[in-house]
Amino acid sequence: MIRSDPEFGAYVHIPFCAKRCDYCAFATWTDRGHLVDRYVEALRTDIRRHVASGLPEATSVFFGGGTPSLIPAEQLVSVLATIPMAAGAEVTVECNPDTITAELLATYRAGGVNRLSFGVQSMVPSVLVALGRTHDRGNVERSVRLAREAGFDSFNLDLIYGGAGETVAEWEQTVRAVLDLDPPHVSAYGLTVEAGTPLASEPDRHPDDDDQADKYELVDELLTAAGRVNYEISNWARPGHECRHNLLYWRQGDYLGFGCAAHSHRDGRRFWNVRTPDRYIELVEAGASPEGASEELDAEERRIERLQLSLRTREGVPAAALAGEDLDGLVEPVGDRLVLTRSGRLLANEVSIRLR
Repeated sequence: MIRSDPEFGAYVHIPFCAKRCDYCAFATWTDRGHLVDRYVEALRTDIRRHVASGLPEATSVFFGGGTPSLIPAEQLVSVLATIPMAAGAEVTVECNPDTITAELLATYRAGGVNRLSFGVQSMVPSVLVALGRTHDRGNVERSVRLAREAGFDSFNLDLIYGGAGETVAEWEQTVRAVLDLDPPHVSAYGLTVEAGTPLASEPDRHPDDDDQADKYELVDELLTAAGRVNYEISNWARPGHECRHNLLYWRQGDYLGFGCAAHSHRDGRRFWNVRTPDRYIELVEAGASPEGASEELDAEERRIERLQLSLRTREGVPAAALAGEDLDGLVEPVGDRLVLTRSGRLLANEVSIRLR
């Protein structure tokens, strides 16, 4: 039985990587390649069980990781084929430029994938080395060309700023080089230090707040001038190319995650699967639920969270949510709502604690 809901997302976690970046805290592994076949079959089995119990048609599907493009394209689209999808659904696959071939993209396209997200991070060789990335600028340019030749007119280039040794001039070089590729969507995130990562143990490589603020202002200025609208703090797109799946998250919508460590949200209940691919496979093969833990927010917690998420977007929040607060220069009125200014985006966490 398949229900039809207005907006519903499916997230599929692919936990395999060829190399782990030293800033990464995601559930990814470089030594589990022998599990790929069983993991893919476990995903299909897990999805089919949810379909049998009434999985809504997905309006967006997102394959994240890890490196989804590392596994055979035929296996990825076989997982996609088990997910019931609404007409016109957005289907995104995260890709490492090192893994892109014309054959892989043709298989994606034929299998229903219609959006790609390339992990670019930088276009400067020394910065890529410092971030532990293995691709180069040429691979990015080749990947974008192949994507267009395969018929993908919607794709994202994902960037990171604030790595050790990266100058503002080098960051500008990256942004301008990316704009030369004329992407419909760009994401730009400040490097963060996650506990337990190799980066966390090297304080001399930690990003500087002022440096990151300068780089954020620069990327916003350049992308805005090039016609990409900032629709969420770290995301810019040509109108019509916003990521529908991420918008679902920011609008507190419902989604179901498949695979190890995948998170879900249904009717105010959040839950997530066991972290390792080994354990996920074992549970699914045994006919058991792979859910590892959950939490449920009460009505007031959900209301505040909804405001916090909306504040991050160009939709902003109702003016009443910040009534009486002195936030001159940090928010601006748009109709009956308040939206963060560029300066406000840099201080979004400070603004969000004043929501009521």
